[in-house]
Amino acid sequence: MAKIFISLEGPDGAGKSTVAAQLQKKLQEQSTQPVLLTREPGGSKISEQIRQVILDVANQEMDARTEALLYAASRRQHAVEVVAPALAKEQIVLSDRYLDSSIAYQGAGREIGIAAVRQLNLFAVEEILPSLTLYLDLPPALGLKRIQEQRSQAPDRLEQEQLAFHERVYQAYNQLVAEEPQRFVRIDATQELPQVVAACWQAIAQRFFTATSND
Repeated sequence: MAKIFISLEGPDGAGKSTVAAQLQKKLQEQSTQPVLLTREPGGSKISEQIRQVILDVANQEMDARTEALLYAASRRQHAVEVVAPALAKEQIVLSDRYLDSSIAYQGAGREIGIAAVRQLNLFAVEEILPSLTLYLDLPPALGLKRIQEQRSQAPDRLEQEQLAFHERVYQAYNQLVAEEPQRFVRIDATQELPQVVAACWQAIAQRFFTATSND
């Protein structure tokens, strides 16, 4: 059976975590394979500890390259400890963010170079790569507004960055989507949640469950 590894990407406030949780339920209903929902940074004990360091608002002095290296280290641990074993057991893996986040946020947002950050993260994950990436497309200003209005917890260290940072991230995501149309599917995340989930499911069904794509 083909390995199914799906990642969700997009700017802050696009609703990735909420959408991922609903897609997990839908996938479990439609497939006999177990479905693993995981996230980055995090997903394993060590990776979650690194996540706390990266996103802590007290760590404002963190160097951009330190940040990139920490993300790659967290991703490596997550990939080898969680993602690869799940795929080996023929589980469906659904990840809330993966290596494209670092390419966009550190490569473009932090302006340390898309090519360099891509190479670093390909080194980290080796051949453990998603076969489908759902890109939740949302203008960054709207995403930040959603965070301010809808979240109960305070924004993390990256969410607190200025709009110009998030605009660079957004442009990088659009570049990635254009470069790999066979892997990325763009989803309009300005829609209401049910429509976003439906569009994501249609993309998944067409790719992996053709017989049930109209269900």
